[in-house]
Amino acid sequence: MAYDSAVIDVLNDLILINNDRVAGYEKAYDETKEIETDLRALFKGLASNSRDFASDLKAEVTKLGGEPESGTMVSGKIYRAWMDIRSVFTNDNRRAVLENAETGEDAAKKAYEEALQSDQLPADIRQMVVNQQTSILAAHELIKKERDRQRNISHFPLTN
Repeated sequence: MAYDSAVIDVLNDLILINNDRVAGYEKAYDETKEIETDLRALFKGLASNSRDFASDLKAEVTKLGGEPESGTMVSGKIYRAWMDIRSVFTNDNRRAVLENAETGEDAAKKAYEEALQSDQLPADIRQMVVNQQTSILAAHELIKKERDRQRNISHFPLTN
């Protein structure tokens, strides 16, 4: 029973971080302008991936006899409030949204690293977590590259 309880705790932490990702990416989507179709599509896709991840994790918690988490972490709420404040005070909203998205991905990366440090995860669940982590790492790199590109544009604006 302690084994299942420890696994359930790890999975519930990952559910919360994915719920934060969903809320964060929905907020990022709302913060981008309609003409920024590339970012809006990216954020919509990442929110969808996070919903899928949370759903898979919830199914495992239920199979183990646990109660899946349904909320978000306090840090996620703070992150979304910071995004609201920051977007008001910046001229480069695109860069600000990307920087905040990267901060959220940093938190997700850390959560997955911590989850995989647990020696309690059964092999099948560990593989699912590794697969999700791989996707999160790829998302982080994509956001980081776009953020860096936006920083370079901001430092060297085009002139007419």
